[in-house]
Amino acid sequence: MRFAIMAGMAAGELRRTRPVASARHPLSKVPEVTVYFWITKVLTTGMGEATSDYLVHHFNREIAVVFGFTAFVAAMALQFFRRYVTWIYWLAVAMVAVFGTMAADVLHVGLHVPYWASSVFYAVVLALIFVAWRRSEGTLSIHSIYTRRRETFYWATVLATFALGTAAGDWTARTVGLGYFGSGVMFLVVITIPAVAHWRFGMNAIAAFWFAYIVTRPLGASFADWLAWPHSASGLGLGHGAVSLYSTVIIAGLVAYMSVTGKDIAVRRVASGQLAEPAADRQPDALDRSSQAGRHRRTKMPLREVRADRGGGPRVPEPADDQAW
Repeated sequence: MRFAIMAGMAAGELRRTRPVASARHPLSKVPEVTVYFWITKVLTTGMGEATSDYLVHHFNREIAVVFGFTAFVAAMALQFFRRYVTWIYWLAVAMVAVFGTMAADVLHVGLHVPYWASSVFYAVVLALIFVAWRRSEGTLSIHSIYTRRRETFYWATVLATFALGTAAGDWTARTVGLGYFGSGVMFLVVITIPAVAHWRFGMNAIAAFWFAYIVTRPLGASFADWLAWPHSASGLGLGHGAVSLYSTVIIAGLVAYMSVTGKDIAVRRVASGQLAEPAADRQPDALDRSSQAGRHRRTKMPLREVRADRGGGPRVPEPADDQAW
């Protein structure tokens, strides 16, 4: 659906004078998953790796970690107490990238935990978050991030993926011996697995998304390390400061572009009477499950209508049930 609309826009089939409603939930706190999302996500992983390494190697390590944690908390506060704003969301992702890298490095550098062990530890943490999120909300879909509790699960997951990806990337590059470039190439191949599996073999869209999302961290971080570290450490020697600066400039440009054009809330045309969510993401027989604590129980209800996020477009139908996995 998204690719068809993008193709139609390129061909001039979607006229600016004709309002098209967005299938997004009006309170959604995350962007749409587009090519701009993936490019910016990979860049933030590399930026976080380079920035963290620059801070801990050029300043007092404890002060750098405190600074990273403070910036992370401030960005989370902005994100949680505002509706979705492009630059705030990506600032939060960037700060998670920096602090997530520091959290992974603390186990290895500070506590001397091997990379493989910290990778296993963060993988277990991530799995527990997924289980708790799924049991609490009945879905892991990012299209359902429009309540405070779900947003909390989402950002906990994001932080865990950054820490896991940092540990896994360093493990393959240093312990296994692939080097930073070789590790980056390996993860570049790995990230195509969920894409092909979803496209050709019908892999669940939510599972494919989180598979790819986790891999973006070691992918971006490995190439950032390859660019930054000196030749003696199998890098190109550009320096962590330079890689961090260049990545930040590119990210800022992409974020500004998405803010102006609205590409991060990409419009998905919905015909009258059709469900607003992509068919690949829906499980029509799965409902949000309520807990025994008495949360409001969702049941299958008629479609309701919501307005587009921007531009005041016509009302479009929205499914009463969330996507589930």
